[in-house]
Amino acid sequence: MNILEEIKKLNIGEVIENANLKNYTTYKIDGIAFGVCYPTSISNLISLLKLLNKKKIKYKVIGRGSNLIFKNDYDGILIRLDKIDHLEINGNEIKVGAGYSLMKLAMKLSRLGYTGLEFASGIPGSIGGAVFMNAGAYKSDMGYIVKSVKVLTPRYEIVELSNAYMNFHYRESFLQHNRGYICLEATLVLKRANADEILQLIEDRRKRRMETQPLEYPSAGSVFRNPADDYAGRLIEESGLKGYNIGDAKVSDKHANFIINTGDATGANIVDLIDKIRKTVKEKYDIDLKVEQEIVE
Repeated sequence: MNILEEIKKLNIGEVIENANLKNYTTYKIDGIAFGVCYPTSISNLISLLKLLNKKKIKYKVIGRGSNLIFKNDYDGILIRLDKIDHLEINGNEIKVGAGYSLMKLAMKLSRLGYTGLEFASGIPGSIGGAVFMNAGAYKSDMGYIVKSVKVLTPRYEIVELSNAYMNFHYRESFLQHNRGYICLEATLVLKRANADEILQLIEDRRKRRMETQPLEYPSAGSVFRNPADDYAGRLIEESGLKGYNIGDAKVSDKHANFIINTGDATGANIVDLIDKIRKTVKEKYDIDLKVEQEIVE
């Protein structure tokens, strides 16, 4: 029996066969995933994982794909937690499911007069992905506002990890180094402030992004982490790579730390361009740029 047929028999939620990867990353790159599953509950997620592990089937839990580069087709199962998207607001404490949209949450809470999540209003990821990557902007990130994270362990146990245990650092977290753990829910702590002032700040930043970032093209945001006391975009621009392209993958003319898909870029085009940038910056400045995005083989 085909593994997708076995998954469907579990009745865990929607199952899509031969899914176009273009619909699962913000780079909008063509490719095929053998299957995509949307478990409707944590218990259904556990049932799915037990089957995949028993059958030794390759899988990956993904969010909105805003930090992913699929180099080739994906010959396994992608798992999206979109249906695990509960939201509880209790005073200054917010519990939110891993599948909830980060941008949607940022706007909702900002309108309600909560401050601390404004930085996320332009980050098109999920809560789970944001926790995993410790997503951030404007000198803030998830590590500043996360109180604890509920995770599923490799033994299918549900445990709560404190902020300290999560070991948040610049674009890093415990989850990146312990891939068997899956974020299910985050508890955030925010402060109250004037909603109009919060929304004005968000609008000012949105206008600034429109002017300085290539939002009209598919991309995955910043490609490289900023080195200490410097900016990856500056190093790339000063290396003469602004506008450089491999196929339809191009270093943005607006912001050199963005790679954009100008048409039909492949995952290999983007990976090759990343390698070219790293090699050039290393030769010119002797700095090893660290990739902020995840390359999926």
